[in-house]
Amino acid sequence: MSPVPLAVTTSTKVDDAQTREARAVAARWGLPFLPRRAKESVAPWLGTRVEALLVVGGDGVTLWEPEGSFGFHAGMAHLRRMRVRAGEPDTFVRVAELRPGDSVLDCTLGLGQDALVASLAVGPAGRVVGLERSLPLCVVAGEGLRRYARGEDSCAVEVVHADAREYLRTLPSGAFDVVFFDPMFAKPRKAQPAFEVLRRFAEHAPLTPETLAEGRRVARRWVVVKGAKYTDDLRKLGLTEEPLSRFADVVWGRVAALPPAP
Repeated sequence: MSPVPLAVTTSTKVDDAQTREARAVAARWGLPFLPRRAKESVAPWLGTRVEALLVVGGDGVTLWEPEGSFGFHAGMAHLRRMRVRAGEPDTFVRVAELRPGDSVLDCTLGLGQDALVASLAVGPAGRVVGLERSLPLCVVAGEGLRRYARGEDSCAVEVVHADAREYLRTLPSGAFDVVFFDPMFAKPRKAQPAFEVLRRFAEHAPLTPETLAEGRRVARRWVVVKGAKYTDDLRKLGLTEEPLSRFADVVWGRVAALPPAP
């Protein structure tokens, strides 16, 4: 019998509350739940019963696969939000010209770092929707964002499991103020092992001119794109890099929304 692609279980400290929570996670995402005995290792399950496993514990949801694991962590987004609250500039907020009440469509959610910053910038009256094609990443991000103490000054991030190219085509023109793309870098920077696990699950298809055009149709103001430094990612799309510090390790570009059809 072939292993299931993805399932949900509990951590080693199994109790009734944790089991209920794990079952709820499985139900939210339409995944099978696998009961686990206290202190039972899931290592023998990987590659036999399941290809990958979402483990629900006191620290949230962690994705396990044969090569390693990773979980949601606000990381730099938490620091960026602190700086925005202190009145300091944030590159994404500046380039996208985000303001209270805006609506933002993040087409490449990943673990939600930029979406979290956007949720603060647009405030409780705004809206942030994050699309993630990879179901494992979508669950980790979605459950992590559900648990993140964002505060009353931020809107919730709505997490949607979808391919951005297909999702954009379903939207009316001018549905969001800002559309954002952060494609996975083709040339990865040196990273921690957990990030390498993330890369194996992430979407690697490059942003195409056709998808960019759909983003411009859906946007009311801007499409913003983040790219890797020392590549021609933005130039291939006809975008000019925004001026940044020479110490920045990513580049940003933006293009205006398409004018409404007559």
